[in-house]
Amino acid sequence: MDDMGYEDLSCYGSETIFTPNIDKLAANGMRFTDFHVAASVCTPSRTALLTGCYPHRLGLPKVLFPEGKNNPGNTGLHPDEQTIAELLKVTGYATSMAGKWHLGDKKMFLPTQHGFDQYFGVPYSNDMTIAPDMVLAENILLRNGVTREMIQQFDAVKMDYKNHQTPLMKNNEVVEFPADQTTLTKRYTEYSVDFINDQAGKSPFFLYLAHTMPHIPIFASKDFLGKSKGGVYGDVIEEVDWSVGEIIKALKKKGVFNNTLIIFTSDNGPWLSYGNHGGTAGKLRGGKFDVFEGGFRVPCIMSFPKAIPKGKVNNDLITSMDIVPTLCQMTGTPLPAKKIDGINVLPSLKGKKMNKTLDTRYFYYFSDEKLSAVRKGHWKYMIPIKYRTVTSAGKDGRNGKTEAFQQSEALYHLGKDISESTNVIKEHPEITNELRQALEAFDQTLKKEARPVGVAIK
Repeated sequence: MDDMGYEDLSCYGSETIFTPNIDKLAANGMRFTDFHVAASVCTPSRTALLTGCYPHRLGLPKVLFPEGKNNPGNTGLHPDEQTIAELLKVTGYATSMAGKWHLGDKKMFLPTQHGFDQYFGVPYSNDMTIAPDMVLAENILLRNGVTREMIQQFDAVKMDYKNHQTPLMKNNEVVEFPADQTTLTKRYTEYSVDFINDQAGKSPFFLYLAHTMPHIPIFASKDFLGKSKGGVYGDVIEEVDWSVGEIIKALKKKGVFNNTLIIFTSDNGPWLSYGNHGGTAGKLRGGKFDVFEGGFRVPCIMSFPKAIPKGKVNNDLITSMDIVPTLCQMTGTPLPAKKIDGINVLPSLKGKKMNKTLDTRYFYYFSDEKLSAVRKGHWKYMIPIKYRTVTSAGKDGRNGKTEAFQQSEALYHLGKDISESTNVIKEHPEITNELRQALEAFDQTLKKEARPVGVAIK
């Protein structure tokens, strides 16, 4: 999911959005309350999910934008980095991706160059338009009066929020422009179901379905528009819930559901300034862009009848970077050749205690390129930071107003204060000093160990 908040599902407390299929997945699997992503924006978060590394280790700390007059748009995930798709292919898995990529739109960075046998989706966020050098399919569907000649004149940096002109790709070519975003959730789902039907029984398979929604601008199909009690945003989430149901239905029909691990999560927290077109993080402070919990702590549900106990709630500190090493352990796949930051948390998924490992691990929070906070156990330490708070929320697709604030050095006990409202730094100097030193040491280590970002040369 893209920009979905911690409280945007009924199994996480939403009273206006009905998600029966996702709720059932949680009831038959495991729901995580302390699952964290590695960044509170798209590109770096997705980098971490697919590689098991902090994005800053790989030179991808910020959101990537397509090429335009003022932006070269020529960076992406380095070809030498191994995604989970590349790793699983070595073990014999068929791999497919549907949805949002956002790790580079030049050919050398696309999913098909990073381990996926096939791809169907939008190469970046759905509020970004087309890069003029993208390869157009011979039979491309051009909509809204757009011509091939017009595409060459687009300035991708001037994102078209009004007309939402984003490209839809199949493998390495643009097959539709601008994409009909009201159909994306349904088409991603159909593409994914076709892959399941084709591969089940033939070979093990890995499907990465990264829904474009509910990133703004939000769109629901006519079958779901006006259906929920949560406005258009609720309609969008409920359509994704339908999508989850279709995936589960396909797995059961092919007889592979009990032998399939399903992971449902979001890339970061909600875009709060968009008001009724953004989600909610509930009691968590902040949202997308923030170092606070609302930006990093997201819903996560895992189901695997053969190994994950039914109906359990997991309160361990688990991160998106842990997925790569955990999947490697589960599938007998060798770990990446280069250093990663995630750890194998399979025992936790099985309901076993990992206190010695998880209670002593450090988890680091970044704000763009700056290492800004560290977590150990229930304790979270933050350096002095600048942040923005919504002062007037937007409405119906319009962005709202935010105001800049400065926060002093802080220490929070998330077990007692999940909303990060009470700074207890003066009461706990020893804990503060330990976490401050850990943050400073990791900052230096990461700078020494940083690997190059991928650069496309014309």
